[in-house]
Amino acid sequence: MQRDLQNLRKNYDRGALVDINIPSMPFMLFDLWFNEAKQHVSVDEVNAMSLCTIGEDGFPKNRIVLLKEIENSCFVFYSNYNSEKGKAINKNSKISLHFFWPALERQIIIKGEVKKASREKSENYFHSRPRGSQLGAWASDQSLEVPSREYLEERLQFFKDKFKDQDIPLPEHWGGYFVNPVSFEFWQGRPNRLHDRYLYELINSKWTIKRLAP
Repeated sequence: MQRDLQNLRKNYDRGALVDINIPSMPFMLFDLWFNEAKQHVSVDEVNAMSLCTIGEDGFPKNRIVLLKEIENSCFVFYSNYNSEKGKAINKNSKISLHFFWPALERQIIIKGEVKKASREKSENYFHSRPRGSQLGAWASDQSLEVPSREYLEERLQFFKDKFKDQDIPLPEHWGGYFVNPVSFEFWQGRPNRLHDRYLYELINSKWTIKRLAP
């Protein structure tokens, strides 16, 4: 397959990020941008973020997960601990998160280290999910090969019957992750590809700030 995409271009002119508007803490700027994205009519699933891990095969891999909370300056998401991403995190806890909001011509790249949430926290969130999502966590052996769609539907029905008329327990293999950030990079599109980029890095327990060339 071959395609010429050289003429796919656009000019970025919807905002600016200048020194005078840069707060001392990255979480302040993240919160501002997140809220502006949440209020924008063209942004769907503002909490969708790309999670990049280093797999057991040595290759990096991205997939979209949903940010569910920010607690004690950590980003919280939930997943199957036995999934491909779970195994990758277990082997290498250094990951990156990427938020991209094209309607605002903004992106944020966050590097951090991951640890599992407590069982209590995972249970609290699990039981706040729709019942169908709870059953799905039981039915899917995430990342493993399955023979067919029918197999998944049969698994779902099995757990529907198993937990009929009762609360669904939290699976041992499912729960939350806390991402403790060590750097944030904020990117704002600007005309002529002279984008604004600011990097916050946590050095000796203090956040430093520097502007990067686009």
